[in-house]
Amino acid sequence: MTDHPVARRTVIKSAGLSIGAGLASGITSANAQVPVAQAQPAAIWSGEYWAHKANVKLAMFRKRLTAPATNEPRQPVLFLVHGSSNAARSSYDLTVPGKGEYSMMNVFVRYGYDVWTMDHDGYGNSDSSGNNSDIASGVEDLKAAMTVVTQETGQQKIHFYGTSSGGIRAAAYAQAQPDRVDRLILSAFTYKGEGAEEIQRRQKNIESLRANPRRKRDANMIRSIFTRDGHPGIYDPAVPEAIIAAEMKFGDTIPSGTYLDMAANLPVVDPAKVMAPVLMARGEWDGNSTNDDLLDFFRQLPNGDRQFVILPQTAHSAGFSKNRDLLWYVMKNFLAAPAPLAS
Repeated sequence: MTDHPVARRTVIKSAGLSIGAGLASGITSANAQVPVAQAQPAAIWSGEYWAHKANVKLAMFRKRLTAPATNEPRQPVLFLVHGSSNAARSSYDLTVPGKGEYSMMNVFVRYGYDVWTMDHDGYGNSDSSGNNSDIASGVEDLKAAMTVVTQETGQQKIHFYGTSSGGIRAAAYAQAQPDRVDRLILSAFTYKGEGAEEIQRRQKNIESLRANPRRKRDANMIRSIFTRDGHPGIYDPAVPEAIIAAEMKFGDTIPSGTYLDMAANLPVVDPAKVMAPVLMARGEWDGNSTNDDLLDFFRQLPNGDRQFVILPQTAHSAGFSKNRDLLWYVMKNFLAAPAPLAS
């Protein structure tokens, strides 16, 4: 069902070590077989892979401290699921020259994780099936990706992180495949969308979203992601420009399915069927949701191992904000939580 890793292997030089491995020194993931690194590496290994969803090829990308080796101790695996408007690499492996670390992949590799991500159907380097790449399609993408992850790591159960509609994709996958999800992080999530300003704006375009499997996504639209919540000062203006440089080579349209789901079809995830431990992280100024909306979801989660965190002075795109280290901090501690001993 899947290709072997493509021949090209690259070594990415570490840069912007603003968070430092010292923060994670000595921390062991709850389900990890090995501790995180004790020192910052000089380089990070990366590899490219393909997953197959029927005849659609999906581009996958992986980063680790070192190249995979036969019979090595297993590292905990973290899979990052991108949102509606940008592909995987610009979402999770962005370089912003002279502005510090913006690659979540690099950060969690330094914490000792084997980190993966993927361009969903119709995004980035992946093929397009011609559909609108809605949440249901995204779940099928993740099923295909997990075949590759299991083949390459030997692990049947991994951690997932998703932001915005990527969080909805990840939660829907956790609902569909509970035995494959270890710990689940939902950032900038939307449940029903009630009272959310951004969801209300999208609802005005429902008919257009229904009529077209792709929507316009040009440079100005990317810039608007960082202004629409009303606090543009929490982002460095170089960030959207770096995303624009990375994304516009793929064209000025992207799939419309997740926007349509969020405008017309919510809720698409039943919290009572999400069995994994869950961290929900929300920026206090995020226009895609309200506290009431997310707490409604949170209260229905069946697993007692759950956390709800509001990130101060942060809006929708927490991973790109000047306060992104707050997100990394809560993620790191949730993923590394010790397993309960008593029952």
